Amino acid sequence: MNALHRAALPALGAALLFGASTPLAKQLVGGGLSPFLLAGLLYLGSGGGLLLLRLLRDRGWRPADLPRAEWPWMAGAIVFGGVLGPLLLMLGLAHTTAASASLLLNFESVLTAVLAWLVFRENADRRIVLGMLLIVAGGAVLAWSGRSAAVLGWGPLALLGACLAWAIDTNLTRKVSASDAVWVAGCKGLVAGAVNTGLGWALGAAWPSGAVLASALGIGFVGYGLSLVLFVLALRGLGAARTGAYFSVAPFVGAAIAVLVFGEPTTGAFWMAAALMAAGVWLHLTEHHAHAHTHVALEHAHRHKHDGHHQHAHDFAWDGVEPHTHPHPHVPLQHSHAHFPDIHHRHGH
Repeated sequence: MNALHRAALPALGAALLFGASTPLAKQLVGGGLSPFLLAGLLYLGSGGGLLLLRLLRDRGWRPADLPRAEWPWMAGAIVFGGVLGPLLLMLGLAHTTAASASLLLNFESVLTAVLAWLVFRENADRRIVLGMLLIVAGGAVLAWSGRSAAVLGWGPLALLGACLAWAIDTNLTRKVSASDAVWVAGCKGLVAGAVNTGLGWALGAAWPSGAVLASALGIGFVGYGLSLVLFVLALRGLGAARTGAYFSVAPFVGAAIAVLVFGEPTTGAFWMAAALMAAGVWLHLTEHHAHAHTHVALEHAHRHKHDGHHQHAHDFAWDGVEPHTHPHPHVPLQHSHAHFPDIHHRHGH
């Protein structure tokens, strides 16, 4: 597997973990747990687990390496992705079947790409646009299939609101994706978990049993925490629009679990929608983007090897171990190769 295709692996891993969490979270909603409190517990499991993981990895506490100029992007990502997104998701799951919800969540990739192209000026090509149109067509078939109890009303609107919140979050997190992914994901989880849990208590939510609490924290750590770490790594290597495109696999994982494990019913329109969405995702996964481009002078810090984009000297004693992390400069460079809009290829076209 070449380096270009390896860049997609974190996005696919994030999609698998998050996709599996959707029908599992749906079961907890069905058990009477407040959607407000559940959103908080999921993110507390995410943030708490990642904090412990970071302490073990670094053998103690290490300050955040986020540059001062990137803190506003981080704060915005927490508000939209960690507070509004999961809250709207839980409200949507409470009024929508898990299989339909899983497919509707594909709109997150569409909204992510639109914001990336129009607001943050990532490049777009016909293949990606066509894939997005197929995903939208699949959502339209699902919404107009006549299953009004499942796909019409406040439930789907809340899910679409969650998609928009996470689309904004993705584009903001892209701005901080060169920093420690475990810290970024853990910080978002802790703040989001505290806010949503507090909101649930304020609205009179009953504290769940020990088994439900453990399940929520566990689902949150794996399906939200570890998934988000992989997602941040994918943003670093793919950019926002393409990470969202690869992440479109997540709803199919959720739908498959909802149907095969929990026995939710399906219709012909459901499978037609799934086929259209799958075709759109396939177009994203088979994209190839290459052209002559120019790298401007840049200095930043992230985990790297001394590849074609990292040919620099060190002002410290280096033991030769790669990959490693330290502040390093990039000199202006012009060349041509296949690439994604990663942290080194955010150029105009």
